Order: sequence, then C-alpha cells, then structure tokens
Amino acid sequence: MRARDLYRYGLFLSILAVLLVFLIWPIVLTVSGGFIDPDGGFTLDYVLGVFQDPVLVQGLINSLLIAVATTVLCMVIAMPLALLAARYDFLGKGVMSSLVLVPLILPPFVGAIGLRALLGRFGAVNQLLMDMGLLDPSQPGIDFLGGAIGGRFWSVVVMQALHLYPILYLNVTAALANLDPALDEAALNLGAGRWTRFWRCTLPLIMPGLFAGGTIVFIWAFTELGTPLMFDYYTVTPVQVFFKINEISNSPQPYALVVVMLVAAVGLYALGKLAFGGRAYAMQSKASIAAQVKRLRGLPALGALIAFLAVTLLAILPHIGVVLASFTVDGAWYRSVLPEAWTLSHYEEALTHPLATTSIKNSLIYALAAMVICAVLGLAISYLTVRVKVKGGWLLDTLAMLPLAVPGLVMAFGYVALTLAWPFGPGSPLEGLFSVLGQNPNPVPLLIIAYAIRRLPYIVRSASAGLQQTSGQLEEAALNLGASTLTAIRRVVVPLIMANLIAGSILVFSFSMLEVSDSLILAQKERDFPITKAIWEFFNRLGDGPYIASAMGVWGMALLTVTLVGASVLMGKKLGAIFRV
Repeated sequence: MRARDLYRYGLFLSILAVLLVFLIWPIVLTVSGGFIDPDGGFTLDYVLGVFQDPVLVQGLINSLLIAVATTVLCMVIAMPLALLAARYDFLGKGVMSSLVLVPLILPPFVGAIGLRALLGRFGAVNQLLMDMGLLDPSQPGIDFLGGAIGGRFWSVVVMQALHLYPILYLNVTAALANLDPALDEAALNLGAGRWTRFWRCTLPLIMPGLFAGGTIVFIWAFTELGTPLMFDYYTVTPVQVFFKINEISNSPQPYALVVVMLVAAVGLYALGKLAFGGRAYAMQSKASIAAQVKRLRGLPALGALIAFLAVTLLAILPHIGVVLASFTVDGAWYRSVLPEAWTLSHYEEALTHPLATTSIKNSLIYALAAMVICAVLGLAISYLTVRVKVKGGWLLDTLAMLPLAVPGLVMAFGYVALTLAWPFGPGSPLEGLFSVLGQNPNPVPLLIIAYAIRRLPYIVRSASAGLQQTSGQLEEAALNLGASTLTAIRRVVVPLIMANLIAGSILVFSFSMLEVSDSLILAQKERDFPITKAIWEFFNRLGDGPYIASAMGVWGMALLTVTLVGASVLMGKKLGAIFRV
C-alpha cells in the first residue's frame, strides 16, 4: 500500500473513531440504560414501566400528535408555495422566494415569547377584538394559549409549523425543479386535468423530496423541547425528559423514556419510508427539456404575490411580537394593541447584565469552536467519500448524516449518559475531562462537541456538493508535481470549494449559537450558560425578565438573518439539500 493510501485510511479510521465515540456511543449508552438492570441483565421492566404511567403515556401521545399536526400543517403551507415558485413567474417572485427563509431566523423557542404577548388573555389580539366591539371589554379575553380548546397544544403546533415549513418548501421546490416537464405534457395530451396530473404524475415523482423534508419536520417537532417549555405545555415527552435529567444517575426511568421516544421516532420514520418512500417513482433520465415557467400577469400575479405575503406575514408575527416586547417598558403592554411605553433599557441589559454577557461570550466560543471542528471533519469526510472514494467511505457519510435522523434531545441525553460511563465517568481513566451533573461540572468541551456533531451534516453536504461540481484534475496535477496530499487540499481543493465551505460553516455557526436541546440540558451552571439557556432563565424571572429575553432573541434573530442570507446567496437552490436525511 502506498504512503498516500496509508494516510487516507489513517484519516478514515481516525474520523470513524471520533464518530463512534461521540455519536454512536452516547446512543448505545442511552438505549442500554433503558434495558440493563443493576445486575447487568436484560430487562423490559423499565420500558414497560413507561407505558404503565398514565402521565408519561399522555406525554408520548401529545408529542406524536404535535409532530403529526406540525408536519401536516407544514405541507399545507409549503406545497402551494412550492408549486407557485416552480411553475410560475410573477412580479416580486425573487423577493418572495427569499422571504420564505425568514421563519428560519428565529427558533420557535424564542418566537413563543412574541406569540404569548400577542395571544395572551390580556394580549394584543384580544384587545384588538375588544376595540372592534367583538368582545366585552369588562371581561377577560379569549384564552387562546390554554383552556378547553387545547390552546397550548395548538400554540406549539402553529409556532413550530411557522418555523419549519421552509424546510419542506426547499425540498419540494428542489424536487419540482428536477421533474421532466415532458411527463406532464404527455398526461395533458392524454386528456388528464390539472388535479389528475398533480395526483398521478407530479406528487409521486416529488415524493422523495416531500418525504425527506417531512421527515426532518416530524422528528424536529416530535422532540422539540424549547417551544413546549415556553408555552408551559409540560405533558410532552421532551419536557418530561428535561425535568428528569437530574435523576439519570440513580433512576432508569429517564433512560427508558428516551428509549421509547427514540424507538417511536425511528419506527415512524421507517414506517413512513415503507409506506411513502418506497412508492416514489424514479425518472429514467434527467429532464429532456427545460421546464417552461408561465408568466403571470394581472390578478393571477397579484394572487400569487398575496399568497407568499400572507404566509410570510403570518410567519413573522411572533417575531414582530418579540421585537415589540424587547422595546416595551415593564408592564406597558397590558390590555393594549401596542405597547404604551417604550424603552431601550432591555437592550442595554442584554449587553451588560452579567448573565447576558457571559452567555453571549460562551455561545460565541462554543459556536466558533464547533464551526472549526465541523469544517475540518466535514471537509475530510467529503474528500474521502467524494474525491478519494476510500473503501467503506459510505459508512462515514451515513454516520455524518445520522444526526439529522436522531432526535436532538436523544443526543443531548446521551451526552449526559456519556459523562457517567467508562471511560469518562467516575473512577474511569478520563474522569473529569467533562461532566454535566454534580457540584462543579465541566460541560464546555461536551457542549462544543455536541454542537459540532449535531451540525456536521450541514458542512458535509455543502462540501460534498462543492467537490461533486469541481474536477479533480487540478488536484491530480498538483500531486504529480510533487505536492503532498495536505498541500494539494490546502492550495487547490479548498479554494475551489470555498463558497460551499463558507455556506456550510455559517450555517453551523448560526444554528449552534441558538441551539436549544443541548444548551438546556448540558449547561447546568450559570457560568456555562449559552444564549438560549440564558433566554430561558430571563424568561422565568419576574419583572423585566421576559423583556430582556426578547432583546436577546432579537440579537439572535439579527445574527441568523445575516448568516442565512449569506448561505442562501452562496448556495442558491442547493440550500435545501442541507435539510435532507
């Protein structure tokens, strides 16, 4: 074997070891914790115990219902917009296509603050209805966020759907762009109507893209922790796991609960893949002709524009509520449509309060470190699987994409379990390297690793796309002239795919800055809090806490706006490939 091959396979084995330790091992520990009794024997008692507890069963049912309702609502929102964008051209289409990404700039965890201000019993919407004479001003308003109508449930569903529908939109739009228009024309010539062509031709052909986006939305909604917390909707499995995290060292129930959630997510994914993914029809070749985009004018063009505007406006309403709350004097937004007094003091607190400044500094450190790790790992994995094609390279690519399919809450819980087991647990060789629980935990290395592993798919897909689009001849020429593999990568490969690496890296950085599950679970002490954990702490503080949390959310919204626009410019239509399992 040549020295070059030795280096490549040495790199392959090193990356594989990292992924096994920090991706597979935490999952294994979590699963084994739900089935292994104190004597080391196999038992089903812990998992069965979950189904014997009516509160835990109700939490699982609620989580599944939230995931199903969120996915369906996302499809209802995204499908018409994707069809309009793929088949028609109209005035303002470019701007509207960019605005579709707006909901991704703020996690629903933070947007819930704005929605509470708008839909609360004494919030802006109720006051507007009173001003219009539709409600009695002497009585409390409608309890949109609670009560018998299931307000908390639907608040979580709507908040998550308004955040996640762009993922489905991106996937469906990409799938529609790859369709051969000759197939639709053939069906038209045979007398098929518009709806028949959609149900019999278009829908089966775009099913892979629909299923890919729907899978991400479903798993995301099923395991979302922050949004139910913000709406005080505690009877859901992720929140129940969150409140039981301190019992992990002396009780098997948290392990069993996470195992049930993992099995449910994977099982439903497999069921969906069997029911829908396998029924997708493949085209025999690429489109033989370019798709004809019809130009809309007059009322049809106005209708298409209004459709995009209406969805975008609905999606940014919680964001508007967050912005307004961030400028509101404490108690000045009560029984009024708009705040009655304004202030900039919350932004000052968001930049000067010790908890805020510490969390911002921590998040910057964590996110930057995770971005660097992701960039190195992602480039190496893409190079080995796309350019070099080492034997077994498919395994690296599969493992790198696994975090998209494994619920984030499961991974976060697995990292806690990792700190209690060999070789990192008490009495082990690497004890103290990182820890989550205890009087003096050290979660910083683990937070960085967790952020990096969770966001690795973004950089791998971005780098792989760049390598697939560039020829390897220049690199081969450099190697033939005596350059080492490392030099060829640094001087030839990296400059050629720099735009892809930057796009993936800024996505890693921005989503790491506002990561919820890992932050809420792994950071237990105030000195280690990232931004999202600080927002949660401020939100639960009486007085001006929610307003400071809103101001910090606005900073996060501004950050994600810049980074997502940058990623969209650099990657264009290929941005949707990042959000696929």
